[in-house]
Amino acid sequence: MTKLDRLARSLRDATDIADELTKKGVALNLGGAVYDPTDPVGRLLFNVLGMVAEFEADLIRARTREGMAIAKAAGKLRGRKPKLTPSQEKHLVQLHRTGEHATSEIAELFGVARSTVYRAVQRGEQP
Repeated sequence: MTKLDRLARSLRDATDIADELTKKGVALNLGGAVYDPTDPVGRLLFNVLGMVAEFEADLIRARTREGMAIAKAAGKLRGRKPKLTPSQEKHLVQLHRTGEHATSEIAELFGVARSTVYRAVQRGEQP
C-alpha cells in the first residue's frame, strides 16, 4: 500500500488495522518505507502519517461540501435529471390506469426500469 489515507478512514481505524496486520507478521510498507509498529519510533512515524492522512481527508471533505453549497446557492446543483418529461410521465400513468399493459411492457415502451414506472404511478396518485 502506498498511501495511508487509502488504508483507513481515521487514525483509529489505521492503528487497528496496523495492529491486526502486525499480529499476523505483516510488515507495513508506506511510500517505500517499512514501519515497525512495535518500535517506538516506527509507531510515532505511523501515527504522524496517519494524522496527516486524516487531516487531508477532512480538508477534501470540507472543500467538497463548500463547493456543493456554492453550486446549490447558484442553482447549479439540482441532482439527477428525470428520465421522463412531465408529459411522458402523465401518459405513462394514464396507460397504467387503463390496465391494458403490464408494468414491464410500459417500462419497455418508455425505455425505463420498472421501478421508474412504479415511482411515476405513485407520484400520479398523489393529489
